[in-house]
Amino acid sequence: MDTVDTRGSTEAVRTHSPGEESATGAYYGPESGTRWFGLWDGFFAVSYLVTATLLLLSGGSQPLAAVAIGSLTLTVPWYAALGRALMIEDTYGPRNLVYAIGLVALFSVTTAFNLVGAFALFAVIPMLIMSLPMSWAVAMATIANLCPVLVVAVSGEALGLSVWGVLPVSLLSIALSVLLGLWIKRVVRQSKERGLLIEELRRSRERVARLSHEAGISAERERLAREIHDTLAQGLTSIISLVQAAESEVHGAPDQAVNHLSLAGRVAKESLAEARDFVAALTPPALRGGSLVQAVRRQADGLIAETGLEVRCSVRGEEQPMPMAVSVVLLRSVQEAIANVRKHAKQARTVDVILVFDASGVRLLIRDDGEGFTPDGTQEGYGLRGMQARMEEIDGMASITSSPGRGTTVEVNVPATALAGEAVNG
Repeated sequence: MDTVDTRGSTEAVRTHSPGEESATGAYYGPESGTRWFGLWDGFFAVSYLVTATLLLLSGGSQPLAAVAIGSLTLTVPWYAALGRALMIEDTYGPRNLVYAIGLVALFSVTTAFNLVGAFALFAVIPMLIMSLPMSWAVAMATIANLCPVLVVAVSGEALGLSVWGVLPVSLLSIALSVLLGLWIKRVVRQSKERGLLIEELRRSRERVARLSHEAGISAERERLAREIHDTLAQGLTSIISLVQAAESEVHGAPDQAVNHLSLAGRVAKESLAEARDFVAALTPPALRGGSLVQAVRRQADGLIAETGLEVRCSVRGEEQPMPMAVSVVLLRSVQEAIANVRKHAKQARTVDVILVFDASGVRLLIRDDGEGFTPDGTQEGYGLRGMQARMEEIDGMASITSSPGRGTTVEVNVPATALAGEAVNG
């Protein structure tokens, strides 16, 4: 029995480095966070405006309030020029520490000149957490939270505040800063992991679609090759054989030569019709206007006319309707088997073509009494492999049995499910 090998193709999954654009247009780099970072920009702007407004309305010394507002305002260009890019890039280096120290210094100046500036902690703490590793962020956040305590310790009498009254608030703020930092880090990490998974899924879908397309192209090429082999190639082989026979008989048996040439013309016309219908993807001419049994009988009659062999065509059971795809596969199998008899069954005298219809499906046998061969795969060419591939498309089976001196038998079995149209793939 002839077998068909199927080969799959694998493709390595390509990863993307930071700053590299993928085939789908997704960007793995600094701009990957800009989709959601606009919300953070808005929060920072609101925090700045609220803190500045509170400083203006604090009712303290105007020069001190002006210095505090000026220091607070410097955090805006400091954030825009350095901090924002560091937070989006999510990379840590010396610039991150420089930015954090500068941010805490500006906040400290703001708080030192007006304690109301401590309200800026709502923006400062998240910026420290997003721009530094967690341990460094906690340390810098602790320093920022202790700045109001230090201010109260230095000038608490003038402000009417006590260190012990402010210290618990600062300690609570430090604890909340740590919890906020852990939450922000976790949310950012999960968002990035989710984004990477979504992008990987998109690339996987594209890869599957591309591989499916390539597999479809390969299958279509295989189908076209089988169609050409089973139609045009076999028709041309028959024409060549008939013309050669006519050439040898043109002087000694002109009437027989004319018959062979007439038969060659008929085969040429049928091959031309096959080619046209093949291009138009229509029903094969041999099946148009007739049944499968009639088409098989015509193939047997053609073999008799070409070779002079005794060809016995028989049908067992009652022919039943079947999908056109199944009829085409069975007809192509008959054509291939008869072509192999014509080319390879040397010393053959008789050929049996048997169609069996029963409850289990359809069985087709083409048997000759030629010299046979040992089926080790070397004698089984493309035609027999194509026959097997065709049968697999309708869940059928094709096998070849042969041995030296005992002829060759090709057997094709189509299950009843295929006849009902349940297993036909297009």
